[in-house]
Amino acid sequence: MQVLMRIKRFDPERDNKPYWDEFTVEVEPIDRLLDALNNIKWTMDGTLTYRRSCAHGVCGSDAMRINGRNRLACKVLMRDVGKKVTIEPMLGYPVIKDLVVDMDQFFDKYKQVKPYLITYDSEPGTERLQSAEERARFDEGTKCILCGACTGSCPSIWGNQDWVGPAAIVNAHRFIFDSRDEGAAERLNILGKKDGVWRCRTIFNCSDACPRGIPVTDLIEEVKRAIIYGDTKSV
Repeated sequence: MQVLMRIKRFDPERDNKPYWDEFTVEVEPIDRLLDALNNIKWTMDGTLTYRRSCAHGVCGSDAMRINGRNRLACKVLMRDVGKKVTIEPMLGYPVIKDLVVDMDQFFDKYKQVKPYLITYDSEPGTERLQSAEERARFDEGTKCILCGACTGSCPSIWGNQDWVGPAAIVNAHRFIFDSRDEGAAERLNILGKKDGVWRCRTIFNCSDACPRGIPVTDLIEEVKRAIIYGDTKSV
């Protein structure tokens, strides 16, 4: 089938402003959008720029705005986008070129929440064990692939670039509720400030955008309750 692909293009070194470019591509219904983009780049316009890597929904590199919603190009089938598809870079990020956005600030915010195990006791000499129930408590947060789709879909980020954003909070949640970790108080202090969790307006765009099905808004609410009640065990 033939699909008209409207792609928002912008090269800061050459263009004064973004513009729309159109390509008619022959695809199979079960082709992925990434396949169609590759077709354009390899056979029509080699200057088209976008990120890609594993093509299996694991690396998260090909996140972009597809028909108005943040998705991974490698997970979207052509039969699901219709005969005309609009592709843009994710909102809330500076555009480097075409569909490639600058993720530096995104990863700076991720680092702010200390996304690693913190312990203050001596090395135990054995593994730090936990029960299946304790592991399940933070399981959802471990699924994050740092694609940035949730953060780029959030109106709070569009309006305030200083906000830490949903992806950083999800990764903080992963350690705040880990029974082996001893840095929860530090992270809750970071997230309790004005550009922390309280900027979330519970719009649920982030949960819809997550390609891994993480209930992002729910995890943010759990962090809010942990700050209020000071309890990471029963939230």
